[in-house]
Amino acid sequence: MLRIAMLSFAHVHVGGYVEEIVKHPEAEVACLWDDDPKRLQAAAQRFGAPACDDLDAILERADIDGVVISSETAKHAQLIEAAIQHGKHVFTEKGLTIRLEKANEIVRAVNDSDIRFMIMLPMRTRADILFMKRTLDEGWIGKVSLMRAHIGHNWAIDRLFKDGHIWFGDCELAGGGAMFELGSHTVDIMRWFMGEPKSVVAKINNFSGAYPIDDNSAAVVEFKSGALGILDTAWVQRAGPNPVEIYGTDGFIGLDLWREPYGGLRLTSTKLQPNGIQGYIEPTELPDALPGPMDQWISAILHGTEMTITVEDGRNLTEMLEGIYTAARKGSQYVFQEGLASD
Repeated sequence: MLRIAMLSFAHVHVGGYVEEIVKHPEAEVACLWDDDPKRLQAAAQRFGAPACDDLDAILERADIDGVVISSETAKHAQLIEAAIQHGKHVFTEKGLTIRLEKANEIVRAVNDSDIRFMIMLPMRTRADILFMKRTLDEGWIGKVSLMRAHIGHNWAIDRLFKDGHIWFGDCELAGGGAMFELGSHTVDIMRWFMGEPKSVVAKINNFSGAYPIDDNSAAVVEFKSGALGILDTAWVQRAGPNPVEIYGTDGFIGLDLWREPYGGLRLTSTKLQPNGIQGYIEPTELPDALPGPMDQWISAILHGTEMTITVEDGRNLTEMLEGIYTAARKGSQYVFQEGLASD
């Protein structure tokens, strides 16, 4: 039985992580920690697990196998490094870190250790997203020229960040607003699909005034392949689709992230015409969805199975976000170089 310590209840997703562990036949929540006494007390009452306000005492326990980190993003690096130093396996909420320099340090620390590391990037396990990746890998839409990814919701206009989650509106703790938090999903998928970025320009602003942080944003990324990527993210939208669209020299594939079934997946390709298939099709024979990040992590620790999401994926996400925010802040193009970004 894998015994897991929950480190912080700052993130809105942490309740779901606890539920996944509780339902897992080979894992259990052994203890709870938070540097915010009110959050820790509330978590202990809600989940009924032992609470402790001494982080070192938890990490020094021989009966703790791994930790789940759901703190404010600015505290990720400190908690990850402390867990690695104590030989604890690490599951962390996105993003990996706020700064690329620190993300590179985390990559080295993980790779120099024997721990199993997982970052929460769940879209990489979806059947429709895996089909899109296969489409690109197989070259079914030819050479990709453009990818567009939009994601938005109403969390700023309805002021949904409150109490122990108010830090989402604090740039020092969160790293950024809508593009950093919500946009991480689409930024990660774009980086995975399109490869290494070359440069980026961006506009990021505060539209609602609800929190002192960005809630409306758009970026254009040029990739080393020559393709362009358009990313727009917001917390100030009441309704509308959340499309991911990819255009190539031989076709198109796209979906709506929140639409069911199959996310409204559509594909058209000149490469299908010799087989008598013309126009748009809605694929239904999709790859099997992969186990979720939590299940992958637990299985890797207990059974040595491979994980499909890596610490390098987390690092690449941080690189993209740092570039986007720097470009917006300086009002000029930001250039990525040899895996390390420069202005």
